[in-house]
Amino acid sequence: MEEIQSTKKYIQCIGRRKRSIAQVRLYPEGAGKILVNGKELSIYFPLATLQQKITAPFLETGTEGIFDISVKVIGGGFTGQADSVRMGIARALIKHNPEWRTVLKKSGFLTRDARKKERKKPGLKSARRAPQWSKR
Repeated sequence: MEEIQSTKKYIQCIGRRKRSIAQVRLYPEGAGKILVNGKELSIYFPLATLQQKITAPFLETGTEGIFDISVKVIGGGFTGQADSVRMGIARALIKHNPEWRTVLKKSGFLTRDARKKERKKPGLKSARRAPQWSKR
């Protein structure tokens, strides 16, 4: 496992989606390396669509390959984790350069998706599923 130098200065932000929480550290001087839970991006997220989703804030701001990113992500599934990482990266980029806010906001990377799993209610089998009803 590789590690990004911890002696460098970094910008830390948090991204959330469903049950997943991502702590993102953005290192301003880097070679474009992205580590998620100590693994490379392509190993932790093998699907190309999730990799594109995570790197989208860099493409929108034209900063791909400039920053090193270190991420600790817990909870949720892989799609929720990818979305939380993307939000954390977008927030960190804004802390680095506030002028990118309009571009990232227009792309929807800063909007928190509030949808979560609905809780189970008493008397029902799940959140909305009622027991089967029989007339006789």
